[in-house]
Amino acid sequence: MSDQRPAPRAFHVMTKPRGPICNLDCAYCYYLPKEQMYPGSDFRMTDEVLESFTRQYIEAQRVPEVTFGWQGGEPLLMGIDFFERAVAYQKKHSKPGMRIINTLQSNGTLIDEDWARFFHEHDFLIGLSLDGPQEVHDAYRVDKGGNPTWERVMRGKRLMEKHEVEHNILCTVHAANAPHPVETYRFFRDEAKADFIQFIPIVRRDNATGHQEGLEVRDQSVTARQYGDFLISVFDEWVRHDVGRVYVQIFDVALAAWTGQRPGLCVFEPVCGLGMAMEHNGDLYACDHYVEPDYLLGNIMETPMIDLVTSEQQRAFGQAKLKMLPPECLECDVRFICNGACPKNRILISSDGTPNLNHLCEGYKAFFHHIDEAMRMMTEELRNRRAPANVMRIINERDLALERAFATAKRNDPCPCGSGKKFKQCHGRSRG
Repeated sequence: MSDQRPAPRAFHVMTKPRGPICNLDCAYCYYLPKEQMYPGSDFRMTDEVLESFTRQYIEAQRVPEVTFGWQGGEPLLMGIDFFERAVAYQKKHSKPGMRIINTLQSNGTLIDEDWARFFHEHDFLIGLSLDGPQEVHDAYRVDKGGNPTWERVMRGKRLMEKHEVEHNILCTVHAANAPHPVETYRFFRDEAKADFIQFIPIVRRDNATGHQEGLEVRDQSVTARQYGDFLISVFDEWVRHDVGRVYVQIFDVALAAWTGQRPGLCVFEPVCGLGMAMEHNGDLYACDHYVEPDYLLGNIMETPMIDLVTSEQQRAFGQAKLKMLPPECLECDVRFICNGACPKNRILISSDGTPNLNHLCEGYKAFFHHIDEAMRMMTEELRNRRAPANVMRIINERDLALERAFATAKRNDPCPCGSGKKFKQCHGRSRG
C-alpha cells in the first residue's frame, strides 16, 4: 500500500480488555474518562477480538520473543477464565521457537490466592501500582467509595510473594509523594523489598475528557522542580547504597544513554510510534496516552493490524516527536538522553517563544546534570569490564574525605566543596 512504511521487526500493543473500567477512582487517573467514548458498551473484550488480536499480533512480530501487555482500567475485572483463554490462544498461534511473555499492570486490590497461583503457573510479570507508604499512597489512590486502598494492595503483594510471582513496582510521582522522595524510596527498598521500580510522573491535563488538550494541569500533577528534586534525592540514596541491587528504570535508561546506547524507553527515544494501545473492541490507537478520536488508527477486526501499525498516520505521529522539538531542546546538552521526553507533556512555551517545551523540562535538566559525574564513573567501570556498582565505593570514599576536610577546615581556607570560595563564605557560614 502506498501510504504504508516498512513493517517494523517488533512493536508493542498495550491491551485493555476491560477498557477504562476500574474498581478504583484514583484522583489523577486520565483513563477513567475514556468511558465516555464508548456509550452503551459493556467494556468486555469478546473471544473473537481476543483470538484475532492474538493471531495478528504474533504474526506481525519478526522477533523470537513477543510480549503481551495487559492494562486497563483494571484488567483483573475480566476474571481468570478470560486470561486462561488468552494463554490458550497464545499457545495456539505461537510460532515454532517463539517465547511468549505476559505482563499485566494491576492496582493489586483484587489479587487473591487464585490469581496469585495463576500468575505463577503462567509466568506473568505483574506491574503493581503502589505510590509509597500508606499515607502518600492513600492520598489519591482510593476506591469508588473514596476509601483508602494501601492495605488491600499490600495484601495482594504479600500473596504474590507467597506464590513467587515476579512483580515490579510502578510508582506514580505526584503532588502528595513528591515531597517525600527518600522516605518513598526506602519504603520500596526496605519494606516492600522491591527489586525493580518505575517512577512515573503524573502530568494530568485539567479537562474532563482525559485527552491531551488544554495547557493547564490538575493540582495532583507533579511540577518540574518537584520531579527533578525527587529523582535527585532518590538517586543520591541509590548511588551510595543500592547500585546492582535495586533497579530503578530511569537510572538504567540513563546509564544506557551515557554508554552510547539508545535509551530503550519510549519517552526518551528520538521518535515514537511503536507503542500503541488497543481498546476492548479492537480499536487501535497511536499510543496509550492518546486514546482519543483524533488518534484512532482503525479497528483490527476491520483492517489488518499490521496495516494500521505501518500506516502513514502512525508514521507521522511517531515522527512528530522529533519534528516538533523547539530550538531550546535541539541545542540542549542533555538531549542525547531526554529527546524532549514524552510529547503528551509538551505544553510549555520555551524561552524563545516556541511551543512544545516539556512540562518537566526544568526537572529533567536538573536531574540529568546532577547524575552526570556518577554516570561517567559507571561508564568508565563498564569500559574497563568492571562492575558499575564500584561507583558506590568511589562516592562513599569521597564523601568521607569531604566530611573530614570540612571538620578541619579553617575560615580562610578554600572551601573543600570546590566552589572556589573561602570556607567562611561558603559552607563555613552555616557552620558558624
